[in-house]
Amino acid sequence: MSDEDYVFDEKTGDWVPAAQLRDAEPGSGVEVRDAVGNLLSDGDQVTLVKDLTVKGAGQTLKRGTLIKSIRLTGDPQEIDCRYEGIKGLVLRAEFVKKRN
Repeated sequence: MSDEDYVFDEKTGDWVPAAQLRDAEPGSGVEVRDAVGNLLSDGDQVTLVKDLTVKGAGQTLKRGTLIKSIRLTGDPQEIDCRYEGIKGLVLRAEFVKKRN
């Protein structure tokens, strides 16, 4: 989508330039950094740098576990992700490292 495209904004009910809508999205200006300072973005793969006990799942995610396709939440310290057998998993950015 180029900056010249127009997108329908459901909140206002108007057609607005794509660049304007992208700038107004929540979390678009928030920088999320991992445990070593790498900048994270939607779709990145990360690995855990510490064993984490998942509340409510009765499961522990071990250090080195690969988490695929993360999503940023708009909070600079939290990322939303999926992991096999755990729904609605939210991890703190300080416990992950970006995988290149």
